[in-house]
Amino acid sequence: MNHADLMPAPNSRRAAATPARLQRENAQDEIYEKVYVAILEHRLPPGTKLVEERLADIFGVSRARIREVLSRLAHERVVELFPQRGAFVAKPSIEQALDVFEARRLIEPAVTRRLVETLTPEKLERLRQHAALEHDARRREDKRAVVRLSGEFHSLAAELAGNTALARSMRELSVLTCLMIFLYDAPTAISCRADEHDQIIDAIARRDAAKAEKLMLEHLAHIESSMNLEVSIEDIDLEAVFGRTSP
Repeated sequence: MNHADLMPAPNSRRAAATPARLQRENAQDEIYEKVYVAILEHRLPPGTKLVEERLADIFGVSRARIREVLSRLAHERVVELFPQRGAFVAKPSIEQALDVFEARRLIEPAVTRRLVETLTPEKLERLRQHAALEHDARRREDKRAVVRLSGEFHSLAAELAGNTALARSMRELSVLTCLMIFLYDAPTAISCRADEHDQIIDAIARRDAAKAEKLMLEHLAHIESSMNLEVSIEDIDLEAVFGRTSP
C-alpha cells in the first residue's frame, strides 16, 4: 500500500484541526502574503534585512511564528537565510539571473503549449481579466503594481495550464524575475512591454501554439535584454512598510 494512501488529505487535516490551530495557521498565511506582496511590489527591495524582532512586534506575533514565515519564503527562494546574520530579501546575482532566464526559456514554451491544448472560455477570460488589471496599473503609472502583475501573469498561465509542478516552478521563477527587474532593470524600462501579454493571449485564443510559444520567447528576450547593472540598496523601515498591526 502506498504510504500516501494512509495520510489524510490536506483539506481533511485542516478540517480536523482545532479552532486555535486554524487561527494560528490563518494568521501565519496572512503574514506570509503581506511580506510576499511587499517583496513583489518592491516595498521590500532585494537585500533588505528582515529582522525577526521587528516583524514580530509589527504583526503582534511570536518570533517563532515569524521564523516559520521566513523559512517558508526561503524555501521559495524569495528570502535568503544566513547563520548569525539573519534573513534578507533575496538578491539574485547576475549569474543567477542568467540561470533564471535559461530555465524560463525551457519551461514557458511548454506551459504555453499545454495551455493552448487545455484552453477553455473560462481560462481565457481569466487571462483577459488579468491583462486588464495590468493595463489599469500602467494607466495609473504604478510601477510596483505593474511589475507584480506582470510576474503574476506568467504564474497564472502556468496555473491554468494545469501542471502543478510547472506552476510551482513558474511561481518561483516569476518572483525571482521581479526581484531582478528592480535590481538590474534599465531606467527607461518598466518590466514587460505593454502589449506583449495581449499578443500572447490573442495567439492562445486562436489556439496557435507555435505563434504563442514564439511570442513568449521574444517576450522573455525583451525582459532579459533590459537588465542593467546592480543598484545600491537603501535601509528600509519595516514598520513604515507594514504599519503596526499588534493589538
